[in-house]
Amino acid sequence: MQMSTADRVLALLAEIAETDEVIQNLDLELFANDVLDSMRTVELMVALSEAFGVAISPAGFERTQWATPRKIVAYMESRVGP
Repeated sequence: MQMSTADRVLALLAEIAETDEVIQNLDLELFANDVLDSMRTVELMVALSEAFGVAISPAGFERTQWATPRKIVAYMESRVGP
């Protein structure tokens, strides 16, 4: 059985953020709570690019689009589908 985009994104996010809280609370403010910083954000972009085969440019990064796990999932679903 294949994992959904959301499950894959959340698994990668949890691994990079080193917390399962991102899976349990999809509305967690990632930057405000220091779950993600600039380095981890770049790590996440690279991991998502490799996992999904899409280019994610740091130049096109908008912090508001990546503010919560739910928003990151929505961003990736808009790029690759559910």
